[in-house]
Amino acid sequence: MLHLRLITPVERTEDVIRLIEGTIGTAHLCVLPGAARDPAGDVVMCDVAREAGDDLLSELQRMGLDVSGSIAVEDIGLSLSKRAEKAEKDAPGEPADAVLWEHLTEATHEESTLSVTYLAFLTLATMIAASGVVLDNAILIVGAMAVGPEFGPLAGISTAAVQRRPRLALRAVTALLVGFAVAMAVTVAFSLFMDAVGLFTKERLEGERPQTGFVYAPDWFSFVVAVLAGVAGTLSLTSAKSGALVGVAISVTTVPAAANAAVALSYGDTVQTWGSTEQLLLNLFGITLAGTATLLAQKYFWAGRRERLRKRAGS
Repeated sequence: MLHLRLITPVERTEDVIRLIEGTIGTAHLCVLPGAARDPAGDVVMCDVAREAGDDLLSELQRMGLDVSGSIAVEDIGLSLSKRAEKAEKDAPGEPADAVLWEHLTEATHEESTLSVTYLAFLTLATMIAASGVVLDNAILIVGAMAVGPEFGPLAGISTAAVQRRPRLALRAVTALLVGFAVAMAVTVAFSLFMDAVGLFTKERLEGERPQTGFVYAPDWFSFVVAVLAGVAGTLSLTSAKSGALVGVAISVTTVPAAANAAVALSYGDTVQTWGSTEQLLLNLFGITLAGTATLLAQKYFWAGRRERLRKRAGS
């Protein structure tokens, strides 16, 4: 269940109440006349099943409540109420399958911001992966994959494409490109330093690497895994099962490929540099393509379901 706290202009309160009462899957409607001071108005609160939340939020936005008042949404961890159980039962579908588009847009907007923290995590992950590829250490590679924050901008690109929000797309693409450019540039300098102190050597990079040689050898399996990971990662975001994102992060070769390209570039190894770059681009494309397709499938699935529900209610 979701808890909605609304601030409504006095002249719109009755319209909002009628909308809530007419929405399947709502419960616990509470109205506090004149309780709001900034902006001035009434406070309206209710609980709504997650499956019905997106429709209700969309209607509230069409009424302009996000401009003239306020819309706040919170997840309810525990609700002991027969009315809540009935609301969840009446709402179409399952809570885990529901997509809250505004929540997804807000989350990907935050994760797609080119911030110092984002750059730090991506750069540190790439440097850890650089150590992993030179040492042929799979544990370091897995650790670097888990640290890398690049799935946020990729999800942002997919969300922007489906929602047709060019500003979000531009923000996500900028974070992705600038982030990897900075991370790889710093990793080149890191590699040169490690070589100067005798910890990295060209022989190690170009020697037999059974654990990490895949990062500069892209093939169809790389693309297939990227697509599967993109689907899993997108589903984990839309269903609020964020624990699955860790598995997604350690299943795709993005940060390790960028790290290998940076180290190879520092040694002038063009074969590994281009191979790693191709691996990086292949994975980024596969994840974005799969994420966009998954969101489109969810969008049309729920649109069809809502239409069937409206027809049933009309009959």
